[in-house]
Amino acid sequence: MEISALTRSVVKRNHAVISPDGYINSNVPGWTGCTVNVIINEQMGARLCQTLVTLQAGGQLVGKTQASQIFFYVVEGQIQVSVDGQDRVLSTGEFVYVPVGKEYRFENPTVGTQILTFHKVYEPLEGHEVPGILFGEKDDTKAPIYMNDEALRIQVLLPDHLGFDMAVNIFTYQTGGNLPMVETHIMEHGLLYLQGQGIYMLDQEWYPIKKGDSIWMAPYCQQWFTAMGKEPAVYIYYKNVNRFPTVV
Repeated sequence: MEISALTRSVVKRNHAVISPDGYINSNVPGWTGCTVNVIINEQMGARLCQTLVTLQAGGQLVGKTQASQIFFYVVEGQIQVSVDGQDRVLSTGEFVYVPVGKEYRFENPTVGTQILTFHKVYEPLEGHEVPGILFGEKDDTKAPIYMNDEALRIQVLLPDHLGFDMAVNIFTYQTGGNLPMVETHIMEHGLLYLQGQGIYMLDQEWYPIKKGDSIWMAPYCQQWFTAMGKEPAVYIYYKNVNRFPTVV
């Protein structure tokens, strides 16, 4: 018999590891026929929100972005999407970026469809237009080698220009691949593991990580990862970019 007090989840001052065994469902207005798990949000000290939504038959996500832009990624399944008059069917590995002030509707999902979302309050930049709606997909052929290491590849999902104040990437580590240094930086991260397993070092503490786990990393949380097991480790992650490092 499992002891219910055991979990791999941990929440610290500047990082968190959230495993699915501790999920508690939330209600989001306009999101019906689904379970919504709020993985990361402002109440833990973050400046982003990350959710994981699992849809039932007839489930819908209907709303309009306000101050926050939303990035929707289909982790598995299929769903019909309409954003500001643009209609698509999104399947596993496909996404849509919805900028501020746009109406969206997700409907007619296959049962069990899972959608990952990243939300960030948009920070306008003088002289640059607010980004438009963007559809795309995970494509390993668009994932170049990272830092001259054949074991590491990153696909950039959002355009790298100053109109965007957030980035979303997919990082793939071949078995045994690892970050080439302990990273210490101003960017904040939210991420979800899509495949594989490994060990993550966060603020000098070590955590086993596997498919389905999420991680929050505050600015300047030291981080390092190595893939383990018999298949590549893959995660999708958010970071804030392209804005002044101070409000002063």
